Amino acid sequence: QVQLVESGGGLVQPGGSLRLSCAPSGSIFSINVMGWYRQAPGKQRELVARISSGGTANYADSVKGRFTISRDNAKNTVYLQMNSVKFEDTAVYYCNADIWTTRWKTSANIYWGQGTQVTVSS
Repeated sequence: QVQLVESGGGLVQPGGSLRLSCAPSGSIFSINVMGWYRQAPGKQRELVARISSGGTANYADSVKGRFTISRDNAKNTVYLQMNSVKFEDTAVYYCNADIWTTRWKTSANIYWGQGTQVTVSS
């Protein structure tokens, strides 16, 4: 069974940096789009950034110029480099991936990580 495993969350001061990582466990065939979402208390989950298998990235306006999403296809891992963090970046960050477990399109499914807490505080 495929699971997305996240790491790298924690406490960071305003203006600081943090890097999140996410990779699947279990048997997979390929991964299409991978992304990061976040959910702050009392708010809906929102897209932070996503990246295609070819490396095309999209960002939420609120993180453009500060966050960078990247992936290592050989390791099936997606990263989120968070720089110049702000108080409003505090949230639970979730990894998301479109994964095929076999070569058949019917095996495609969207998977979510368990979430990792990022807290920006002085």
